Amino acid sequence: MHRAYKFLLRPTVRQRQALEEMLRDHCSLYNGALQERRDAYRHPSKTSIKYVQQSAQLKEIRAFDPETQGRWSFSSQQATLRRLDKAFQAFFRRVKAGEKPGYPRFRGVNWFDTVDFPKDGDGCRWDSTPHDPLTRVRFQGVGHVRVHQHRPVKGRVKTVSVKREGKQWYVILACDEVPAEPLPATRAVTGIDMGITHFLTTSEGEHQPNPRHGKRNADALAEAQRALKEFPRRMREHRSAKHRRAVEKVATLHRTVRRQRTDHAHKTALALVRTYDVIAHERLNITNMIRAPKPKPDPDNMGAFLPNGAAAKAGLNKSIHDAGWGVFLSILAHKAESAGRVLIPVDPRNTSRTCPACGHVSGENRTTQEKFECTRCGYTANADQVGALNVAIRAGLVLPEVA
Repeated sequence: MHRAYKFLLRPTVRQRQALEEMLRDHCSLYNGALQERRDAYRHPSKTSIKYVQQSAQLKEIRAFDPETQGRWSFSSQQATLRRLDKAFQAFFRRVKAGEKPGYPRFRGVNWFDTVDFPKDGDGCRWDSTPHDPLTRVRFQGVGHVRVHQHRPVKGRVKTVSVKREGKQWYVILACDEVPAEPLPATRAVTGIDMGITHFLTTSEGEHQPNPRHGKRNADALAEAQRALKEFPRRMREHRSAKHRRAVEKVATLHRTVRRQRTDHAHKTALALVRTYDVIAHERLNITNMIRAPKPKPDPDNMGAFLPNGAAAKAGLNKSIHDAGWGVFLSILAHKAESAGRVLIPVDPRNTSRTCPACGHVSGENRTTQEKFECTRCGYTANADQVGALNVAIRAGLVLPEVA
């Protein structure tokens, strides 16, 4: 199986400067390749440039500019060009599918934070000083950077990435051939229902509270954004010290919320895989769930629109984003695979409207947000637990509550 490891880097002052220069030069390469593609297509010949042509020019670029582009790993620069090529492939795929295209954009130095090394040993070396008790990773043009390795790395290191997050630097290892670590069998099965009031509810009726990290930090974030708005928009090198501190404060709060949400997802998923052998969950299409309602033109008033519930839907969408269902389900899938558990996604349609006792489907079964009462057989239960029970039933699980 595959697994990624993320470790904090502790570079020296000179190494930090070299890392920043590496990001700057890779960003310049990315933007230059994007400009070349734009100019070629705007030519009357409508020339289309691919990754192969741009990769073939790297040798000349490095020879022409040895002090900047020539300093860095050739394979990492190829990875940057592949990154641009993937962006264009995704753009054309969305155009064909009739979705919002999202043409690839130029990256500012502040918005280019990752450099990839496709192979360990080619431009980079993990654990470059094995004789030293301190772990280090070597990057071409930077040197041996100390790593705060808080856990052992298992499997074979395949790719290495260096990433900047605010003022901190991280190394990310993508490993394959990682051995699974199956947990002891518990002979327990469950279905889970994702929600807003409760983060999730199991078919046994246990509720996992929704921490609402974004909402809890909303006031502090709003205050920091108001303070940032007082400064005019300027390039990074022209900002004052107070302006830079205001920018960093907003970014730090966003990172805090993201890390809190990820930490909660990891702990909740780990508790589930330790307790249950088989877990069924809804196959949620979150993109469609958070889609804004279409405007309703007023037929009697040209240029006017009727109420479409956009304000209420915006609040619901914000709560769905804050819950982080997609992050949690992705983490749950990885932990289940590592622990040897079975994860079953099922169709989520009408799970909260179907009676688990008699199978009657009706929107009137759910009288309130919390209460479910079947209009045919009179079965009553918590609405979220009913959804979890129906998820388990659709997955083919037999539970004592509905047996």
